[in-house]
Amino acid sequence: MRVHQQVADLAPHSTGSIVIKGCIWQRLNVVRVSILMMVLLVTASWIFLFTLEGASLSGYFSAKNLYHAKELLGNMLGLGAETPAFLDMTSWHKALALTYETMQMSVLAIGFAGIGMLITVLPAARTVADGSLTLTSTWYGWLVFGTVRFLYILSRAVPELVWAMIIVFMFKPGILPGAIALGLHNFGILGKLCAEVVEDLDWRPVRSLRSSGASWWQMLFYGVLPTVTPKFLTYLLYRWEVIIRTTIIVGFVGAGGLGQQFKLSMSWLHYTEITLLLICYFLLVVLADATSGLLRRFVQ
Repeated sequence: MRVHQQVADLAPHSTGSIVIKGCIWQRLNVVRVSILMMVLLVTASWIFLFTLEGASLSGYFSAKNLYHAKELLGNMLGLGAETPAFLDMTSWHKALALTYETMQMSVLAIGFAGIGMLITVLPAARTVADGSLTLTSTWYGWLVFGTVRFLYILSRAVPELVWAMIIVFMFKPGILPGAIALGLHNFGILGKLCAEVVEDLDWRPVRSLRSSGASWWQMLFYGVLPTVTPKFLTYLLYRWEVIIRTTIIVGFVGAGGLGQQFKLSMSWLHYTEITLLLICYFLLVVLADATSGLLRRFVQ
């Protein structure tokens, strides 16, 4: 009897260990297959470039290309120039004013995208559409879900440059059209990322609030937002840093800021101004990174 009892006690544990080992083995197989496929794709890509396309890396290091690269870098560093722009205080004042405009554009853009995301993120979550999170299901839930997800796809499918060309054509050039263009593109990206955060949310505390008689707004402010706010803030700050760097692209079509001046400096061959503008972009990214770190510490 003791032997049978010991076998019965060990059976569930051994079955569980077999299941766990099986899951781990399946995951390892998926990882191995993924790594193998990646190596095969990279190898096939390089073979295609060097055999069928006839690409050659040595051609990029020819004497002519090296001469042009040396000349460009020398001009950007101000070699041979009487007063490089990055050593002139008047040029610095103009560049810092454009830097401030670029900062305004990025803040407006992330504001537009963030507000749009917060308004639409809950209807865009599958757990809200099917009622598993809110304990209530409506006939129009899936309709709103499909409409919002379609807007997300449309928003992020159109590049920032195309949005900027359309909006600048409709309005006059300036930082506001650039901010709208960047906000439209990032609205779809933020919406998709944050909707997936809501879908992965632990629904048990939220459903407990709902079953206890909490209203929809109480469920939102006390159950959903406290849990998802850190991830929402992380995505918002990351996209803000991306927007700061992307302002140079929309500036090429007249959206203002450092990007527009960068295009003009390139056209006029003012290489030291290009160096000054790149320094300003570097300072902007450093400022955005420091701000992001402080805000994350404050929220956590």
